[in-house]
Amino acid sequence: MALRFEHRDTEVDVSLVDRVWRTRSDAEETMTSAARTCWHLILSRAQGRLLASLRGPETRATTAPVPPGTEFLGIRFAFGAVLRPHPAASFVDGYVPIPVTDSGRIVIGGESWEAPTFENVEHFARRLQDAGLLVRSHLGDEERIAEHPEASPNERTLQRRYRAIIGLPQTAVRQIDRANVAATMLRDGLDWRAVVETLGYFDQAHLTHALRRYVGCTAGELQAGHCAAMSFLYKTHAGPGS
Repeated sequence: MALRFEHRDTEVDVSLVDRVWRTRSDAEETMTSAARTCWHLILSRAQGRLLASLRGPETRATTAPVPPGTEFLGIRFAFGAVLRPHPAASFVDGYVPIPVTDSGRIVIGGESWEAPTFENVEHFARRLQDAGLLVRSHLGDEERIAEHPEASPNERTLQRRYRAIIGLPQTAVRQIDRANVAATMLRDGLDWRAVVETLGYFDQAHLTHALRRYVGCTAGELQAGHCAAMSFLYKTHAGPGS
């Protein structure tokens, strides 16, 4: 039986968290995770034991085993959100294990915090924010320079700052976001020709290459609903971090 995800938006006043999802594995299987420009905090619980880790950003789709009898909670932080003890650039295409105390609290920034639940993620994020551990970066200048490099002699400095914050260069962010949007359009029944024209792919081969690299599925699998990528449980947003 395929994993079934429950997901929700967060409260409008919590701008540093984008999405919350949860699922449970009843049998051993695998899961395809699409490339993503945002990082996640993922908690898993099996046989009463809690594990926590930070995941992503990821530059290509990956497949991972899913152990049976495990509950997962995922928190997708907003594009540009920064967890000061663990900058995103330090775990691109990887993960950082987060210590868990014997009492089931997670350790971030040298302090232990009550593990969040599906219902109270906003409270968890506010506490990290109040402690100065979770902050929103200011990407306005970096994005402007990346789009108009002739506008300033500090182009390289700002591009390095952008990559240090996000973990990826803006070119990769655009490619990943475009593949996310393409996959969502195909999943929702749009013909590949319309996707190519709308999103500016050269042709079907160009679209196919992007989907395989960043999503791990073909257009046909997406249209048939056979792609179990975590990132496509909901419509993506317009703009970076979708």
